[in-house]
Amino acid sequence: MSTVLVIGASRGIGLEFVRQYVADGAKVIATARDDAGLQRLKALGAEALRVDVAQPASISGLAWMLDGEEIDLALYVAGVFPPGDALAPPTREVFDQTMHTNVLGAMQAIPQVAPLVEAAGGSFAFITSGMGCIGEVPSSSNWTYRVSKAALNMAVASAQHDYPGAILVALSPGWVQTDMGGADAPLTPHDSVAAMRKTLAALTPQHKGAFLNYDGSRFATW
Repeated sequence: MSTVLVIGASRGIGLEFVRQYVADGAKVIATARDDAGLQRLKALGAEALRVDVAQPASISGLAWMLDGEEIDLALYVAGVFPPGDALAPPTREVFDQTMHTNVLGAMQAIPQVAPLVEAAGGSFAFITSGMGCIGEVPSSSNWTYRVSKAALNMAVASAQHDYPGAILVALSPGWVQTDMGGADAPLTPHDSVAAMRKTLAALTPQHKGAFLNYDGSRFATW
């Protein structure tokens, strides 16, 4: 039985990852920050851990909670999507929340979780966005989010060098019908996650540090 860790799984894409991996018989450990999220995870059959990735003191205890597990697949899904463009600066509060959730939380998780992934010879994927691709920027819409995802991509590519026994990738889910993506998105959470699972299952050492789309294709530029 494989062991899957989903960080940030209370709703949307994270919850769908939990649903699909549990249905396939994996042992799933998943995190949420509140009681409602924890209950949703338990109802699906996952082992639920209370972690708020935006709070350094909370996520700093993740390794202790995992207690030496060997993780075949880890997923950092947590993220926030603030509005705004370059016509006005983000407030400090919005910037801090975005960077703490989308970037700092991931950077705190890496040294705690990556060794457990290495122990299993597994993979650690970070849900990013095509909006973080510096080579493809059509506008400044949601620019704080874009900046955070570009930073996350760099964190993943950098960290890969310190964990050669694991495959680390930044993985875009596409435009998905979630609270973040909205009802007009072309992909359902089920279809996005199903496609990402195929991509994750096909990872090889040649993918180390890569920035991938949900269907496994590589972004031409970062």
